[in-house]
Amino acid sequence: MLILALESTAKTASAALWRDGEMLALSSLSSGNTHSTTLLPLVEQMLTATGYSLSDVNLFATAVGPGSFTGIRIGAATLQGLAFGSEKPSVGVSSLTAMAYNLRGFEGILCPVIGARRSQFYSALFSSDGEQIKRLTDDDIVLTSEMDEYLAPYDMPVYLTGDGYDDLYGILTHPRLSSTPVAQRMPSAFSVAEAAYDIYTKAGDKSVFTASTVTPIYLRKTEAERAREEKLSVSGAL
Repeated sequence: MLILALESTAKTASAALWRDGEMLALSSLSSGNTHSTTLLPLVEQMLTATGYSLSDVNLFATAVGPGSFTGIRIGAATLQGLAFGSEKPSVGVSSLTAMAYNLRGFEGILCPVIGARRSQFYSALFSSDGEQIKRLTDDDIVLTSEMDEYLAPYDMPVYLTGDGYDDLYGILTHPRLSSTPVAQRMPSAFSVAEAAYDIYTKAGDKSVFTASTVTPIYLRKTEAERAREEKLSVSGAL
């Protein structure tokens, strides 16, 4: 199976070609919030370099959040454009699930942490036996002050990954908190592909995996939505 995967929910955008467990190509660019102009060229360059075309792809995948609202929308729109008219299956992968797959070879608790501002992090917990990853909690927003309590029930090595690593690693008190190599801390389209493969192959009804059903995961309202609600609340409209 050939998978074309995208990751644009953070500062670094990436695209990957994955085939039967092997990374054929991974192209990434850290350029802030310019994914609307960089993501598609990354895909095109990667396909040209490997000699593949969109018609060769068996499955499209993208990270659907949580993360940057703009990046989430760009990833979903790019996937839908690439898959349009192909009738090929498409899988939306939680960015937290994908980041847990960065640490697939580790044994213990995997804790992706993505900065959500206001001393908050998008996070979820997974367990890994070094091969299989099992989700333990839903995607959620966790305050910095709640992270120790969040991890306290687990008496095994804990590995952080994500852009919240540097903010949290030095202040958490979990006795078995373990360091994570730098290369495993950042989002990667290859991990999106790995997760998408497991999601798709383990699903019973594969007809649900269409480009039109790839749905963003935001977890919280946009700044514009919150500002509007605050304005309406002050005016008495709510």
